[in-house]
Amino acid sequence: MRADARRNYERLLDEARTAFAEFGVDASLDDIARRAGVASGTLYRHFPTRLDLVEAVLADQIAKLAELGRVLLDSDDVVGAVRAWLGATIAHGMTYRGLAAEVMNSALSSEVLSELHGQLFEVGAALLDRAFQAGAIVAVDETDVLGMAGGIAWAARDDAAQADRLLSLLMNGLRQP
Repeated sequence: MRADARRNYERLLDEARTAFAEFGVDASLDDIARRAGVASGTLYRHFPTRLDLVEAVLADQIAKLAELGRVLLDSDDVVGAVRAWLGATIAHGMTYRGLAAEVMNSALSSEVLSELHGQLFEVGAALLDRAFQAGAIVAVDETDVLGMAGGIAWAARDDAAQADRLLSLLMNGLRQP
């Protein structure tokens, strides 16, 4: 990709992140292009469909969550690491209104997202296993825990305090009696 095309691509992603967080995944694509300082045609050259743009934004965010999890694997506080990662995962789920519906409708099924979700499950499993091996939490299936995190994001919607309360309940349920 040429340098100017790469800059346009990055500006479009930045503006899409902002617009999706502000207006949900149904935000106007023309407004996103205008905010990025490019023509609508430039947006559509990079992202032929709305789903292509949503997937690109998600891929970036999911990669960051996976990296955070890998960093937290070195934490001495195994329970704190699980909580921090689940909290970031829940915050991600709360960021884009309408995202859960898109994902639940299986509209987002690219190989890239599948691979990144696989990485999330791997890092989540590693964090949970590490806490289990330390005797800090009960044995759990990472799919169940990540499903609960998604449920918290959906239930809390825009209420960060409620999300934190629900995450505390989840963490209390994970702790070793």
